[in-house]
Amino acid sequence: MTKKDDPFFVGYLRTPPALRGFLWIVVAGLIVLSVGLSLWIGTTQDDPGPGALRFDYGRQTVKGVIELTPLPILHVTEGTERVPTGRTIMMSGQGKNGVIARPAAKQGQLVEASGVVLERGALDMMQLRGGNNGLKALDGSASIPTTEDLGRWKLAGEICDGKCLAGAMRPGRGLAHKACANLCILGGVPPVFVSSQPVEGSEFLMISGPNGSDIPIEIFDAMAQYISAEGRISRHGEVLVFALDPETIEVLP
Repeated sequence: MTKKDDPFFVGYLRTPPALRGFLWIVVAGLIVLSVGLSLWIGTTQDDPGPGALRFDYGRQTVKGVIELTPLPILHVTEGTERVPTGRTIMMSGQGKNGVIARPAAKQGQLVEASGVVLERGALDMMQLRGGNNGLKALDGSASIPTTEDLGRWKLAGEICDGKCLAGAMRPGRGLAHKACANLCILGGVPPVFVSSQPVEGSEFLMISGPNGSDIPIEIFDAMAQYISAEGRISRHGEVLVFALDPETIEVLP
């Protein structure tokens, strides 16, 4: 039989003093266990590298000329300390959206671009503000740098969406990474080939279809896998474009 004065917990009454010490020990133990488990899980993850949305830079507003590759890139003609004149950058919109549908995103258009910089090594991108606040047409004109053909290459590496890779999210692996990247690229975010060996000093190459055509549908199946592929590489300002031939895609072990 339970003694009349034994402590007994009732949810709608105050906790009996005799049980408070025990409950504090249980709560403290759960906190320590949760922190330890979180730290252990963190140590098992790959280092995401230095990529980041550089909110610490503040909003950057630059002027430049649009080139379609076929997705738009920006050759900066009037820059800032963080995005200097002469830099060539890829662009994305908010969320999983690109900028190809914006009226100002057309070949040879002089524009003002405003947004947040994303950086991962030599990979530069700007996440634009919404509407005309992010990309608006300007009067005047500017020349697009001459395209340099670097010939046909066979590369090994991985296809990623450029925004998450540049620092919007921690690059991942497997099915979840593949689905996320496919949604970004379907929305118009530039796809990037991450080469296992640098090409002309860069391991990041923007992807197009053969002869500068639209993104081939085959890359969606090849996303987030280690592959080899062939195609012509051309230099557009500071950006290398890999005109990937989808028939040459091969999944590597």
